[in-house]
Amino acid sequence: MNDNGDVLRAIAEISSSPWHGIVYRHMFADYGPDRENTLGARWNPAGVPAIYTSLSREAVLAEVEHQLRMEPLRPSVRRTLYRIEITLSSVIDLSSWSILEKLGLSPEGFAGIDHAACQKIGGAVENLEHDGLFVPSARLTGGTNLVIYPNRQTPRYRFRVIDSEIIFDPE
Repeated sequence: MNDNGDVLRAIAEISSSPWHGIVYRHMFADYGPDRENTLGARWNPAGVPAIYTSLSREAVLAEVEHQLRMEPLRPSVRRTLYRIEITLSSVIDLSSWSILEKLGLSPEGFAGIDHAACQKIGGAVENLEHDGLFVPSARLTGGTNLVIYPNRQTPRYRFRVIDSEIIFDPE
């Protein structure tokens, strides 16, 4: 995909569907599970709020362990794992590599630190007014993540914490 217009057109051709299910989210310190990332990450360009979740406990822990290994010093703050019930109106499923390759992503470059191509895709999904995006986990083979775009909430949107587990407490 050469430009944003190509990506927008390709994403617009992918059908979306409502989704309801359970996801997992890891948070540091006192941050709540509904805290949005607005600085930009793999699937959201800066300024596009996103909430990163995983469909399994194993995937979310693999994602955070990678993040922690990238830090020069391992943070010594409380870490909480949340289990959340989600209802979304319009989710695009890009968890298949055959679809991602058509959008210009390859498995080889996916796990790297350059997120420009993924951000372009996530920005297009949000721009087209979808409230969620399924993508493969970059850290757990076979894992799936759900990126939520809270700017696109509809009356059907639901984000309900079912329970939480402290997985590290420095005290």
